[in-house]
Amino acid sequence: MAHHLSLFEDKAEMAYVGQKPWHGLGQEVAQGESLEQWLEQAYMQWSYKESVAQFTNGELREYPDYKVLYRSDNNKPLSVVSNRYKVVQPKEIVEFFRSLVEREGFTIETLGALKEGRRIWALANTNIENDVVGSDRLKAHLLLITSCDGSLATTAKFVSTRVVCWNTQAIALHGERGQAVKVRHNTVFNPDLVKEEMGLIGAKAFDRFLGNMRGLTKVNMTQNDAQNFVASLLPASTGGEKDVRESKAFLKIMGLFNGGAKGSNLPGVSGTAWGLLNAVTEYTDHHVRSRSLENRFDSAMFGVGAGLKATAEDALLELV
Repeated sequence: MAHHLSLFEDKAEMAYVGQKPWHGLGQEVAQGESLEQWLEQAYMQWSYKESVAQFTNGELREYPDYKVLYRSDNNKPLSVVSNRYKVVQPKEIVEFFRSLVEREGFTIETLGALKEGRRIWALANTNIENDVVGSDRLKAHLLLITSCDGSLATTAKFVSTRVVCWNTQAIALHGERGQAVKVRHNTVFNPDLVKEEMGLIGAKAFDRFLGNMRGLTKVNMTQNDAQNFVASLLPASTGGEKDVRESKAFLKIMGLFNGGAKGSNLPGVSGTAWGLLNAVTEYTDHHVRSRSLENRFDSAMFGVGAGLKATAEDALLELV
């Protein structure tokens, strides 16, 4: 299949409100629906179950130090983990946002499962937004994601979304670049402690981030400046057969910087460090080669792509 979202009877285990998300899949949820309705529309009313791991060596034996995690609805085995592994259930992901929806004015925008349920996530709009320059608007979102296979700690982070192109960038907490609150799976997930650690300072963190991005609009980048920057940002070819400036990544990012990116014609974007950062983020979020949309999403939020965006932001902010 062309995507790797989990499926329930050929329907993506994914729900959204408003505009369709990046992959164009899932069931639309009406504005103001209950959190219980979100789980129903995303086909995520199942839970993680566990059973002691077993093996056979002439006879069936138990391995008490490990357990198998599987889905309650279809008995699909998902992983073998230590018996100390603590899972976060789909219902807990939704419940994390209940107080934020009821008291802080947050609204869930997407909820979904990846890799047959091995990863689940939710993205909420904090309803905090402002313009960097002119009508170039940023919105602040809160992302919560977890895994049941040890590939990712339960992670909460603020994310900035650029409205014109849906580029994403991590918003630092407590003044540290790209900081997220992570809960390892040998620890019980306590949503109140996570919110306390984040400080629920979305507005303050967003204001700092917005100020930094506005600073980038005041830094002019010549063609030579931009080319040198992108060349230093990208890794050298592993085969060593060609210069990084001849790579598809370099050419694509420069093409986006030179007018190919969405929103590149907005005031304060063209020829600036802000425009160059958006060229990098658009490449990472929408154009980088990937085996699937799922892999691109993971990379852009948590993997190599997220690291590339953070490195680009740090380096450009040094020019402000």
